[in-house]
Amino acid sequence: MIHVPSPRVQRGVSMIEVLVAVLIFTIGLIGLGGLLITATKSNVSAYFRTQVTFLANNMADRMRANPLGLWNGNYDSATYPITGTAPVCDATAGCTPAQVATRDQIVWSQQLTASLPAVGPTSINCVKAANDPTAQYAMRPPYSGTCTMTVTWAERGLTGGDDKVTAGNLQSFTWVFQP
Repeated sequence: MIHVPSPRVQRGVSMIEVLVAVLIFTIGLIGLGGLLITATKSNVSAYFRTQVTFLANNMADRMRANPLGLWNGNYDSATYPITGTAPVCDATAGCTPAQVATRDQIVWSQQLTASLPAVGPTSINCVKAANDPTAQYAMRPPYSGTCTMTVTWAERGLTGGDDKVTAGNLQSFTWVFQP
């Protein structure tokens, strides 16, 4: 004789199979959600690193355009971002190289604070190879000497809160270049 299971038993097995499938699907969705969060954090981090690279190149170009101000030490500072009023440089009242450097520092500092969530200790330090900066202008660029630019920032929400500049969780970008 052939034994045929009752319809009631068959329905119960189908219900258990459906519940197990829903459980597996739910676990997969939770994993996908975690992956989405990690990808979003990585994208935000990459965005800030791109901004820092752009800002560093921007300031390096400003420094290259003002070699007298650069090699006289007018861009050197360990206290970026710098606040203040930028000197007005136009056709009627030209600026000295030091004033151009001050304007560049203030504008760059404004860009830093606008582009990064929390700017930490940031510095620029240039070391010239020749003692007399005017001797370098007879050379072809790059002039002898190097500059070290360090930009630090805290990424928003990195430690579960808002901007944590003093928490020791700063990201850093250091670049040694010849202007």
